[in-house]
Amino acid sequence: MADISVKDAPADPLSPEEIRADFPLFANREGIVFLDSAASSQKPIQVIEAMDHYYAFDHSNVHRAAYDLAEAATNDMEGARQRIARFIGVADSAELIFTKNATEALNLVARSWGAANLGEGDAIVLTQLEHHANIVPWQQLAAEKGFEIRWIDLADDGMLDLSDLDRILDGAKLLGLTAMSNVIGTIPPVRLLTDAAHASGALVCLDGCQSVPHMPTDVKELDVDFLAFSSHKMCGPTGIGALWARRHLLEDMPPFLGGGGMILDVNRDGFIPAGLPSKFEAGTPAIAEAVGFGAAVDYLESLGMDNVRAHEIQLTSYAMRSLKERFGSDITIHGPAEPDQRGAVMSMAYRDIHPHDLSQVLNQRQVCIRPGHHCAKPLMRYLGVGATARASWYIYNDTNDIDLLGDALEAAGEFFSI
Repeated sequence: MADISVKDAPADPLSPEEIRADFPLFANREGIVFLDSAASSQKPIQVIEAMDHYYAFDHSNVHRAAYDLAEAATNDMEGARQRIARFIGVADSAELIFTKNATEALNLVARSWGAANLGEGDAIVLTQLEHHANIVPWQQLAAEKGFEIRWIDLADDGMLDLSDLDRILDGAKLLGLTAMSNVIGTIPPVRLLTDAAHASGALVCLDGCQSVPHMPTDVKELDVDFLAFSSHKMCGPTGIGALWARRHLLEDMPPFLGGGGMILDVNRDGFIPAGLPSKFEAGTPAIAEAVGFGAAVDYLESLGMDNVRAHEIQLTSYAMRSLKERFGSDITIHGPAEPDQRGAVMSMAYRDIHPHDLSQVLNQRQVCIRPGHHCAKPLMRYLGVGATARASWYIYNDTNDIDLLGDALEAAGEFFSI
């Protein structure tokens, strides 16, 4: 890593102090150091008020009704869909499907596209970096359909080992790929991998849970075929996520769930599904959550996603450098050494203290990190650990939070030395 002093570092394009004023949590929990945004981010007042306004003034079930209130609710939800689609570079908002979360979005791809297109003799490719949500649905389907799952391993530098990529992709029908590791922060070369997959005849299903909240995203530039992401990691509410896919794929895929709202016609002999996006949105949707999701996108756009990314690279650089200088060989930081090759997440080991014990001691100083396997057990096994202590930062964090993390680690070291 380049040795850049704080004095030489470029000016932060964001003002975390001003941003924190938008988040009620920080006023109500004075002194809290929230370093767990990779699990779920905090929510700005703009999102909270948008959802409150919907419930207070616009609530009705959406679509089909002829009265003004239902039209207002429909406009609220569909307006949010359009803004979220635009946020990821999509002009046709009907290609954006609302789901419960990114996990459901990835299951939708597996159970709809995968079940219709994969069978014995076929293969898909996953990477060592994947979250369980982009592993388990494919394993479940492979057990039923008999297709092969191949793996792209990691290199020693924490990046994907692409030395045998052509062979691994040969004959595969799909590449399942995270755009940013939720454990070690690795950012794979998505476009390079997408081009290679398409050249071999495979589609690409991208897990954007960690990337969409933290950097500019344009599906046309990435050239992926599916993109899954969640609202709650990008300043929005829980309980809603999204799947984007190319229109022709969605039109060919069978519905994932059956019920109200997803049909054009039903008779005793069968049904005809509705058009997009309704085809994949059975039942009453999470309307208020969609409104909050749209407000979160508005908030992030007001900051500028290039600015968000630049801020996080600076903070990641400061964290990696300052903690290594402070603790030396007592701390192990997993993943790539270069801050611009990783996201705003750092999994670490400190001395021989178990991650859960470390987290509990840090909590006494109001420093919030997350211990565990982070829903990525294959990656844990590759790293040779059962768990890591993970700190992750976002738009409201600054270098002072990193310094307080260092103080808390030092206190934990003293506590376990007694």
